Amino acid sequence: MKYMLLDQIAHKIKRLYLASLVLLGVIWILDIPIRLNLGIVTASYISLMLAISIAAGFLSKPLKDDGSLLAFDISLGIMALLSWGWVSINYVDWLTDLANRGPEKWLPGIVAITLLIEALRRFCGYAITILTLCFILYGFFGHNLGGILEGAMVSPSRLILYFYADSGGVPGLILSIVCSVVFGFLLMGELMKTSGGAQFLTDMSLSLMGHFRGGPAKVSIVASSIFGSISGSTVGNVMSTGVVTIPLMKKTGLPGYFSAAVEAIASNGGQLAPPVMGATAFLIAEFLDIPYLEVVGAALLPAIIYYVILFMQVDFMAKDNNLIGLNKKDTPVFKNLIKHSGLHLIPIASLIFLMFVIGLQPAKSALMSGVLALFAGLILRSTKISFSMLMSFFERVSNTLIPIVLIGGAAGIIVGVLNITGLGFNLTLGLTEIGNQYGLLVMLLLTGVIAIILGMGMPTAAVYIVLSVVLAPAVIEMGVPVLAAHLFIFYFGLLSMITPPVAVASFVAAGIADSSIWRTSFTAIKLGIAAYFLPFLFVYNDSLLLKGSWFEILLVFLTCLVSGLMIASALREENFRSVIGAIRMLGSIILSLTVGSATLWLGRDSSGVFMVIFIGAIIYLGLHKIKSN
Repeated sequence: MKYMLLDQIAHKIKRLYLASLVLLGVIWILDIPIRLNLGIVTASYISLMLAISIAAGFLSKPLKDDGSLLAFDISLGIMALLSWGWVSINYVDWLTDLANRGPEKWLPGIVAITLLIEALRRFCGYAITILTLCFILYGFFGHNLGGILEGAMVSPSRLILYFYADSGGVPGLILSIVCSVVFGFLLMGELMKTSGGAQFLTDMSLSLMGHFRGGPAKVSIVASSIFGSISGSTVGNVMSTGVVTIPLMKKTGLPGYFSAAVEAIASNGGQLAPPVMGATAFLIAEFLDIPYLEVVGAALLPAIIYYVILFMQVDFMAKDNNLIGLNKKDTPVFKNLIKHSGLHLIPIASLIFLMFVIGLQPAKSALMSGVLALFAGLILRSTKISFSMLMSFFERVSNTLIPIVLIGGAAGIIVGVLNITGLGFNLTLGLTEIGNQYGLLVMLLLTGVIAIILGMGMPTAAVYIVLSVVLAPAVIEMGVPVLAAHLFIFYFGLLSMITPPVAVASFVAAGIADSSIWRTSFTAIKLGIAAYFLPFLFVYNDSLLLKGSWFEILLVFLTCLVSGLMIASALREENFRSVIGAIRMLGSIILSLTVGSATLWLGRDSSGVFMVIFIGAIIYLGLHKIKSN
């Protein structure tokens, strides 16, 4: 009762912040400031979005749950609005006065950076916060270190202003992409959920796959991969589709831990699947200054192999446990779905048409497709717009966006330190020396482990943003093709979602399934085994990324596919239960590695690869015979 009035005030202020965040993003994507000749630059928009995100973050994650410090949280939010709003208003004028580093600039900068760090701590946890603080401390004191870690000396005022008001710092490219492209796809994903589009995709998958053995698990793979690619959030997708698919899987006899693992790995795989890849495809294209279609093409074959192996493991699980699919009477009729709810396909078709045919900007394409999703829901009467529904929508979008914006701001600080101190060059040099001394493979293994650690708990887009500036340059320096290097670190960054100890996607799915978090996580690793090996394959042979002749591409695709199927067979649970099974598993793994690497030791265009595949298949069938006898 004591803090009830203050709590009501704080709630209204928070709702205002959340609504403003969404409306401001929409206004920017639609180029309304340009149309009104307002002359607002991107950095000013970014700073304002960050200001609102921090202010909303303080109220969404208050310092104390009992409301005793709400006044303090509101005050911090106002300070965030003032400090980041200050650079937003003055950014253009400051560009013509760079030599002046007076207190009217660096004092608000100190306040703004401090508030960003505190909001980051509350919303995103200690891991990314500590990492950011370490980089800040390095910026101030790194010149005192020796050896490869010695950085350039930068004056405190210059460093603060570089973070605060420079396009190489917080209000730079990273946050610009987050506040436009990533925001656009988050908006579309939420509009599809609100309009019933996400449920339609699940129902459609259920009608097509539900009656097969292990059907609900295959439904989860299809539905979660499609929606996960659009939504851009592995955890959000698990929570959206998992509440439907996981109970269905358990209903047909699949163990809870297995059901949860399937949902986690399918949702995570959606971030790797073209054409959207959780908006990361656009980030990669922007970072590398290459056509978006080139990124999509490069990601296509690895994604196909990933899902084929996952499908086969699910099928083996269902076969080994004599599981059947759902009764056709219990699954939606495909024709009826299309007849009554087919309008939900229009937003997806629209997205592809606008981006690939017309060539419209990704953010605009996503926004317009999201609006079409809403109209589809209204026409089908599955969506009713009310004020409370609208505010709930604003809240969902903003609560998903805020941590990504905060991490984008933190990534700007990290990038700023790497650039201004020369640490980026030093790290690249250090990892390159490891590669030169111990070989590319050792260097890639180390990079993969670091990527998993740095990616723990971070949203998809943020994972790539941080890793692209910290790790990718070193991999490229070792002679790895640029696109292959970026996809390599992206794959391993995403694997943090299913790899203990911070396997967020696996833990959330385990909560829905009421299963062991550790057994769920290790099962997810087994199901997603392709994601641990594919990056190494396309680093050593980028034909897998559609580079080279059609013959080279065909050879590497076949070797990887056959190798993956052998791995899927080797990891069947029955092989863990007997000595014969262990022998069969070991033999299948050796065969898999031999076939998968055939293009490396025979040559990427060698016809002898076909002979390796043929002989490998014969030996595999022989191993399989052991089971029969």
